[in-house]
Amino acid sequence: MNTVQELFDESIQRYEAGEAAAVLLPVFRDIAEKQPKNGPALTCLAWLYLLNSEAPKALKAAKQATKLAPADAQAYVNLSLAMLETGQKGVREPIERARQVCQLDPKQAEEVRKNFEEGLKRRPEWKELTKVRNWLFES
Repeated sequence: MNTVQELFDESIQRYEAGEAAAVLLPVFRDIAEKQPKNGPALTCLAWLYLLNSEAPKALKAAKQATKLAPADAQAYVNLSLAMLETGQKGVREPIERARQVCQLDPKQAEEVRKNFEEGLKRRPEWKELTKVRNWLFES
């Protein structure tokens, strides 16, 4: 039997190979249930919910992810996206946190940029993603 970490790593590879968000959602939900304090798993879960147009669920996962992984730029990007898609106020704060992390950690900035590209491939008309990308990297 695979460990939760092995399942996580394998599922990331499946995502990177192009597997659909809807197919991977149950796997990441399971990982998050087994390890509710796993920030990276919650960050992935929030992203998959966003790709699947399930913003309210993404919002919940992203809030947890930012608490558990406060140095993860993608967690703040996901929170910003979920807040925009659910009409929440206060989006500037997670955007600023994501910007700070990206400025301090070029590797994370590159990963976030790659995720923006991937997100637009998987959800081409995602106007909130374009907005957040512009706020982070164009200003």
